[in-house]
Parts: sequence; structure tokens; C-alpha cells
Amino acid sequence: MNRFLFPALLVAMSTAPAVPPTEKKPVTDEYHGVKVVDDYRWLEDANSPAVKAWSVAQNQYSRTWLDARPDRDAIEKQLTAFYAKDTPSHGGLVARPGILFALKFQPPKQQRLLVSLTSPDNLASERVVLDPNELEPKGQVAMDWFVPSPDGKLIAVCLSEHGSEDGTLHFFRTDTGERLPDRIPRVQYPTGGGSAAWLPDSSGVFYTRYPHKGEKPEADLNFFQQIYFHKLGTPVTSDPYSTGRDFPRIAEIELETSDDGNWLLASVANGDGGEFAHYLRETKDGAPWRQIARHEDGIKAIVFSHDGSSLYLRSVKDAPRGRILRTATTGNLSDSVIIVPESEAVIEGITLTTSSLFVTDLLGGPSRIRQFTLDGKDPRILSLPEASGVGGMLASDNHIVFRLTSFVAPAAWMTCDPATGTIRKTALYNTSPVDFSDIEAVREFAVSKDGTRVPVSILRRKGTKLDGSNPALLYAYGGYGHSMRPAFDFENRLWFDRGGIYAVANIRGGGEFGEEWHLAGNLTRKQNVFDDFAACAQHLVTKGYTQPAKLAVEGGSNGGLLMGAFLTQNPTLARAVVAHVGLYDMLRVELDPNGAFNVTEFGSVKDPDQFRALHAYSPLHNVKDGTAYPAVFFLAGETDGRVNPAHSRRMTARLQAATASNHPVIVRLSASSGHGMGTGLSEKIAQQADVFAFLFDQLDMSAR
Repeated sequence: MNRFLFPALLVAMSTAPAVPPTEKKPVTDEYHGVKVVDDYRWLEDANSPAVKAWSVAQNQYSRTWLDARPDRDAIEKQLTAFYAKDTPSHGGLVARPGILFALKFQPPKQQRLLVSLTSPDNLASERVVLDPNELEPKGQVAMDWFVPSPDGKLIAVCLSEHGSEDGTLHFFRTDTGERLPDRIPRVQYPTGGGSAAWLPDSSGVFYTRYPHKGEKPEADLNFFQQIYFHKLGTPVTSDPYSTGRDFPRIAEIELETSDDGNWLLASVANGDGGEFAHYLRETKDGAPWRQIARHEDGIKAIVFSHDGSSLYLRSVKDAPRGRILRTATTGNLSDSVIIVPESEAVIEGITLTTSSLFVTDLLGGPSRIRQFTLDGKDPRILSLPEASGVGGMLASDNHIVFRLTSFVAPAAWMTCDPATGTIRKTALYNTSPVDFSDIEAVREFAVSKDGTRVPVSILRRKGTKLDGSNPALLYAYGGYGHSMRPAFDFENRLWFDRGGIYAVANIRGGGEFGEEWHLAGNLTRKQNVFDDFAACAQHLVTKGYTQPAKLAVEGGSNGGLLMGAFLTQNPTLARAVVAHVGLYDMLRVELDPNGAFNVTEFGSVKDPDQFRALHAYSPLHNVKDGTAYPAVFFLAGETDGRVNPAHSRRMTARLQAATASNHPVIVRLSASSGHGMGTGLSEKIAQQADVFAFLFDQLDMSAR
């Protein structure tokens, strides 16, 4: 390089921060005769002074790099301005007779509010039941979930701090906001979640409970979830055990009562792999529990009929796209009859009114709604906009209410009259702070390594030229049967304004095409997920949307694992990678508290075949020294109970030591967030500003 021709570049290089060194302390493990060396095991110990010092140094290095991007502060100001103009949004609707409860997101408030309304059409009736921002103004107290009493006069709310999801159950009066003295600790943790269900007279709750100290060894305190009962006004220490001692160590329990209050259902997941057992009892005192479905029965969900006399079951047994069975509440699974058979659509949800059965379907990504009589007759397909996503459906005053989303329009809560099938928008809808009228969404198919056609939805400005010059960002998840539905994100306006294309891939491991699509991407078949994603990236290049030098990829959690596998297997296919709260050491993930819950999805190193599959794609173990890796930005939360942030620490150190490119490898370790749930608004904006600053810099996307 001629120093007389490039003085500015030389100055920039000389003043760039140096990557903090990371000491190697090799540890060798042996699995089924295979020796595996780990240089960065010591970074697992979050309480070690050396690890804390390493984290501080890495955060400072990343902060210096990010703050040196010339438009980073402007990006944060622009995002903040967007949120300031955003209309309040409502989510998590729950109906009780004559009243609706909802979580309301109202920028600039840091956390969502719990509100009540008499109707989704009457905003004037809205009243705040609980504002966590008043409990802790910096936004460090969040609601994990809530359950109103049958009469709507009381509400049970699980609260946790710092994004930890380590929750305590509190009780409030809905008319005055008064907090009752009852407190139930250890009802919620990220490993198995948590739940509660009321007695019909609102005098007490059944609730999930994790072991208290002294009841189990320290390593088991976030496992062995069981069900207990609490009567309001009595000491929590005297709460009686109800059931659960025979449940799996990795049980995840969801509780629900019938509308008439006479029946209690416990749906028990066997970790995160999609297997469920179901148990039923009457809510009257002393009633016994009985198991009505086992893991191998393939019952994914059960819904009570409106009068509590029947159970509607969503089954994938011999029907991977799902079918609906019905049996009497007092009956058995063997007595059930098929009322909605399997079809080309994937059955996602069941909602019942007094006269109709509504079925939410998934068609490879977009949604549809079918209406039937209660015995599955007289089917009718409701009219929805093309490429819509449907979520949160519930019955309210014999109507159904559901949230409708798309890629190019903000979400709205809709209502449907079962008598006519007419759908209309309620008063609960969003307006976008930015205009998306110039954006279109197209749906194409990539061809994976084994010939599987994989859908990819592509958002672009109308008239975009497919000459390979466009920066593009590809997003996916690919796990747990979780489906990527169309969704609107006004933050992407910044991306489009710099000429960007945004794409979402519906890869295997998800549920877009049913249980077969999910199972084709779990356990020893996980490599299909990474092949699908790479095929979608290559599709964007081959079709002229972009080129590898202008392509970025992004994912979080299981999608963070996807990013790690993608960059180690395809280091030249993209220029930049953003990985949120990801898993990168697949040989030790099951040793983390929540990692054990993932064994039913990923597999275990204890099984020789599963070990070989895990070792073959484990990102940390497939980093190769001297490889020119793309730019990588890892983000993790220090209070994350779902994915140990040590994964991000160790993967950062390994890549920094191995890469032969000059592209940055940085990490952002946040002390005020966990896995993402409960993160305050200001921290969310700051994180997104850092992500955009990183991507705009690496893809050379200047403001227009």
C-alpha cells in the first residue's frame, strides 16, 4: 500500500482498537472415543473475576468499534423517533364475561401495561390494571404472564426482573389495582416456564412450582416442575401439593380451566422437542388427576368446549399436518372421534364459541381460518388478505377475536361474527409511524441440497433491479416446530431507505408444513436446517437480488445456532452475520439448566449417533484457524436463563483467534437483558441501533 495515496485510511487503521487478547487454557474431553479440545472452557464461569474482566474488555472493544460508526447515534435517534410516533399496541388478549384483558405496549414506556376493556371496539373503556413502569421506572420489572380470575375481579401476575424470567406470582384487584399480600415464589423460570389457573369461585389458584432450596440438589432447582394449590389469604408455606412428582425432570406445565370452571387441564411438555402428555381433574376439592394422553399419542393441544362437556384435541398421530378429535370430558382418548380430518393445511389452533369451531391453519407460512359447526360439519373458509398471519385467536362474547398481520401493514385485531362469517377491524389496531406503500412482498422457493423446495418471502422496494447490487438481509429460525408467519416491523424502514432487501426463510425444523417439516430438522437431521438456509442465501444471489459481498444474515436463539453453523459451513456466502442469544457449543449445551430441556429437540452427546451429528455441526467445534470469516456481531444477555451467555463469550473468543479476514468479530453482553423477553424499550432500541450500525458499515449502506 502506498502511504502517500491513502493517509486517511492509514490513520483510521492505526487508531482502530485492538482486539482484546483471550488466554487459551486447553481442556480435553472424550466422547465415544473422540477427543475434543476446548481452549476457552474457562469463559463459562460467569462469576470468575477473569471472566468478568474479559467481558468488560470485550464490551469496551465493541462499544469503541460501534461508536466509531459515523451514523450510529443518528440511527438510534431515528429509531427513537419512530417509536415516539408509534401507536399503542395490544397483545396477549384474554377474555372474561363482559371484559377483555390485554398487554399494552405504549412507547416511550419501557414495559407493557396490563389493561382492561369492555370490548375491543371501545377504547374509551380502557383502564390500567397494572403498570410495571411504576414499580420500577427504569423498566427492569416485567410481566411474564397473567391470568384473570373467572369473574375478572382479580388477576394473578407473574413478575420478574432484569429480563431474567425468574418469576414470582402476585395478585391484584382489577378495579383498584390494589396488590394483595399473597406472594408465591418459584412459579416461573426460563427452563420450563410457568402457569396458573383459578378455582371457579376465584378463591385460589393451582400453580406451577419449582423446588425450593433444600428440597432438591442445587443442580435440580430449575427442574422437576410440579403443581401446587394456593388459597388466597393463607400462608404459601402451607400450600398443598397437587400433582407432578411423576412428571419428567424436564416437564413444562401449562394449566387451563374450562369456561364453566369445573375442569382443570394440565398439558405437560417433555422438554422442548414437541412431545406432550395431558392430565385432567375436576376443580372441586380432593378430585383425582387422570392422564388422558401420553407423549406417544401425538396430542399437541386440548381445548374445552364452551360448556365444558367435551374436549377438542389437535392430533398429529398418523396425521403430521394435524387433525381434530373430540371426546367427552369424562371419556378417554380411545373414545374420541375425528371431526376435522387432515388436509393440505397445517392445523395450528382451535377456538370454540357456543355454536362454532374455528380452526387456524398454516399454509407454508401464511395463515387461513376455517369455520365449522361444533361437530366439524359445514366448513367455510373465511376471507383474509393474501399472505396474512393469524395469531392470538380467542372467543369473546360468542365472537372470535384474532390478530391479523402481514409483511407490509401493521397488525390489527379483527373480529368475526360466527353467524355470517363477516370479518371486520376492531378499535385495537396499529398505524405505522412510517410509510410502507413502496414495499412489496414476493414469495419464492429455493431448492435445498436434497432437492426440498424451501419458501422464502422477499420484501423489496417496488421496481428494485435484480442486478446483484442490492444489500440484502436474510432471517430464519428453523427449530421446535416454530413457524415464521408474515409480520410487520417498522424498524425495517431504515433498511429499505438504504436500498436494502429483507428476506424471511421458512426452513425445516419449523412447523410451516407440519410435524414432518419439524422432524426433518431436529435431532440427527438438524443439518437439513443449515442446508435449507444456505440454499435460500444462494437463491438470493442466483436470482440477482444480491451478491455475497452485499449479503447479511441474522437469527436469534435457535436462530443464533443457525448463524453459527452457517458462518462455519459457508464462510464466503455472506459478508456479515448477526447472532442474538445463540447456542454454539452443542456438546455441552445439555449441561446448562435450560439445555437439558433441548435434548428432545437437539439430541444428547450420550447417544453415539446424536453425538456424531452434534459434533459435525457444532459451531464452536467447526471454526477453522486461518479461515477468512465474515464480520460477526454476537449479542447476549447476562441474565439469560434460556441460553447461557457463555456460548457467546466462547464463540467470540474462538472466532477472534481463528479468522484470517480483517472483518470485525464483536460481542455485546448486556447486563440489563436476558433472552429478550422483558427487555426495556430503551435497551431494545440501543441494541437495534448497534445492529443497524454494524450492518450498514459492513455492507457499505450509506444514507440516501
